[in-house]
Amino acid sequence: MTLTGNLLIVLLICTDSHLQTPMYFFLGTLACLDMVYSSVTTPRMLFDFHTQKRLISIQDCITQVFLIVVCASSEMLLLAVMSYDRYVAICLPLHYTQIMHWRTCFLLVLVLLTFSMLYTLVHVLLLLKLTFCRLNPLQSFFCDLPQLLLVSCSDTFINVLLIFLLGCLFGVTIFALTFCPYIIILNTIMKMQSKAMRSKAFFTCSSHLTVVFIFYGTLFFSYIHSNAKNHSAVDKVVSVVYTVLAPLVNPLIYSLRNKEIKISFKKAVCRL
Repeated sequence: MTLTGNLLIVLLICTDSHLQTPMYFFLGTLACLDMVYSSVTTPRMLFDFHTQKRLISIQDCITQVFLIVVCASSEMLLLAVMSYDRYVAICLPLHYTQIMHWRTCFLLVLVLLTFSMLYTLVHVLLLLKLTFCRLNPLQSFFCDLPQLLLVSCSDTFINVLLIFLLGCLFGVTIFALTFCPYIIILNTIMKMQSKAMRSKAFFTCSSHLTVVFIFYGTLFFSYIHSNAKNHSAVDKVVSVVYTVLAPLVNPLIYSLRNKEIKISFKKAVCRL
């Protein structure tokens, strides 16, 4: 269902010329990230449920950590870029095509993917220096970076410190870049004379904000409690929300609340 929903979004954006705008380009990129994000965790979980072995090698576990952190950090940066795109579209509409040029959009996506990979490599290279000799099970259905450190018999002080420092530095910065534009956006929307324009702007922003709150809320909750020795059922449910449920509901949030995507879908069905 996750792959079908996100792939449908990508196909509609690629085939419908009306959807080939910067906003939908970023939405298509988000759909691609969600497909990769879900593919990293869910198939392995289903395999473990089927075989009942629930064993994974250290190499496979670190590979999964790399892919998960790359996808999560890329999605955080992409949500910030989408906030900036909405700021330009609503607050600077006459300059939108000049500012959000296709070359700029591609460059922004390339930069955020490169940054995410470099950020993740720092954590992975430190992971490779650790020794894992404990047989304690991971209290999750996937290999998460903080929980992997808990089962290491090496000194993980530097790893934990790096997660905290980089998490505070980049996490707070990206969080601010995501929400600060909305202060100006809401102020601009309230000054609009047309009720129809205000309604359209609110609907566009509310879809994006819903995705942001789901992703950030569950991710922050999970990592705040990640150093706890006793992981409750709530922590496991939260990890399912941001790795499995969020990629599933993102296309539903955007498609059900977006008139242009619904029109494009009806046209595609009629052509079939």
